[in-house]
Amino acid sequence: MSDEIPLTLSSLRAAYDSGTPASAIVEQVYAKIEAVADPCIFLCLFPKEDLLAEAAALGPYDPSKPLWGVPFVIKDNIDVAGKPTTAACPSFAYVPETTAFVVQRLQDAGALLIGKTNLDQFATGLVGVRTPFGAPRNALDPEIVPGGSSGGSGVAVAHGIASFALGTDTAGSGRVPAALNNIVGLKPTLGALSATGMVPACRTLDTISIFALTVSDAYETYAVAAVYDPSDSYAVPVSTPALVSPPADLTLGVPSADTIRFEGDAVQAAAFAETVAALKASGAKITEIDFTPLYAIAEMLYFGPWVAERYVATEALITQQPEMLYPVTRKIIGSAEGKTAADTFKGFYDMKALVHAITPAIDACDVLCVPSIPTFATVAELDADPMGPNNMLGTYTNFVNLMNLCAITVPTAPRTDGRPGSVTLIAKAGQDARTAAIATRIEALGNRHLGATNWALSPVSLSDAPPEDMIRIAVCGAHMEGLPLNHTLTDRGARYVRSDRTAPDYRFYALPGAGVARPGLVRTGAGEGGCVALELWDVPVAAFGGFMKTIPAPLGIGTLTLADGAAVQGFLCEAVAAQGARDITDMGDWRRFLAQPQTG
Repeated sequence: MSDEIPLTLSSLRAAYDSGTPASAIVEQVYAKIEAVADPCIFLCLFPKEDLLAEAAALGPYDPSKPLWGVPFVIKDNIDVAGKPTTAACPSFAYVPETTAFVVQRLQDAGALLIGKTNLDQFATGLVGVRTPFGAPRNALDPEIVPGGSSGGSGVAVAHGIASFALGTDTAGSGRVPAALNNIVGLKPTLGALSATGMVPACRTLDTISIFALTVSDAYETYAVAAVYDPSDSYAVPVSTPALVSPPADLTLGVPSADTIRFEGDAVQAAAFAETVAALKASGAKITEIDFTPLYAIAEMLYFGPWVAERYVATEALITQQPEMLYPVTRKIIGSAEGKTAADTFKGFYDMKALVHAITPAIDACDVLCVPSIPTFATVAELDADPMGPNNMLGTYTNFVNLMNLCAITVPTAPRTDGRPGSVTLIAKAGQDARTAAIATRIEALGNRHLGATNWALSPVSLSDAPPEDMIRIAVCGAHMEGLPLNHTLTDRGARYVRSDRTAPDYRFYALPGAGVARPGLVRTGAGEGGCVALELWDVPVAAFGGFMKTIPAPLGIGTLTLADGAAVQGFLCEAVAAQGARDITDMGDWRRFLAQPQTG
């Protein structure tokens, strides 16, 4: 199909802008489905005639709809009105009257839903073969498992059947299929995407996830879908700022040499080391972290009391018709019957202690960068051992949901044996935009094709300029995210852009006085100070005057120089106020100062 139009958002928009009708893309999609000839990708493929009618109903190309004419698929544990939802269990199937909140958002933006995809039954598994409907084939190598539980969604995107797909992610189901099929998998902050209309696996941990061919496509789709849903008790309002170029001197946390796990796969180890080396050469700082606490947290997801949540989601079926569940699924969920309320609280206590132990190491990094999987698992290995390889695939994913972190799996250049390369970036909740921006840098390393297609990756240029209706300012103290005065920014609609540092031309002081603790940043001669950590925020022009009224002397807004030489508006302190103040330039970070024991 040499005349195919790549199904990236940029390619589709260019095609539509030049007059290509949406019907042509629908025809291309169904021709690709026929050519791929994998009957196990879809559990419900909508008739082509219906899609052609929907394409015609879109009318003339409307670029104001960000997903106009964009084909997508969804995992079959997400509802569409009038279509069956099975969760890969025929006895569980039902036909909902309403469409899931997130799906409706995407359709309202012009996207065309092609069908519903296969999955590990009740989203229980990371392999994609635990389904009574027959497993979809890995898009690149049929000997490798497709990944799960969102296997059908990942395979559909990798083949170029859909521009993006919805999966769900409880233990890594939105990331493992991405790693195995050479695509992007975005696992958002819990609550950012509504769960209304999604069959739960573990309600406290679940999120809808997004597969796409590129990082920017995944993030743009996320930005469309991430609308607060008041009917979802777990929903949280989030901001979705445009992706901007991350600073060069990022601090990346990686598993330490003595705790990193590759299950003896030397090729995987070499591929990961090559990516880390490339990031270091581009200016990133690499910090090794003992991952032992994270592995212990990961094991709790299936071997701790959280498996009882899966039991709750399937209780009626497992107690009344257990024979209707896939054998491995029944075994896993059924293990919850031996758990007690006391076990649950013990599990929470143990996890809290482990999170407390690892948090300082995570806080010292901009993001964690890990191998997406230790190694690959084959269909034959799963036939021989249905549990072991599945658990192995969750090594770097299971802990993310339990800790409410966000993550994105991003392809790298192919390994030396031709299998897909991949790493996953992990960050704190709410850092989805920053993590995606960093992922675009990784995605650009080396040459590769998109998924299993012959479509080449086109480089993405991220803007570093604020929108016209915003003013970018740098903050280095109590106005930073999570600190006492941050609300004076967020209450005015300000958006976090990224973390950065000053040029080494500033002295940093802890100012005396009652009330909220504040630092003072004082400019010195070139190279006579230190680099100070700060955050960049975009403040609406209309709200900037009101924000300025909240800033007391001796602080004010002036022009700062960043580490890369760029100029930005930001907080500066009158030099006279530094007299008698504590010089904390050697710390170079207000949060680090606050973490120190404070003496009277």
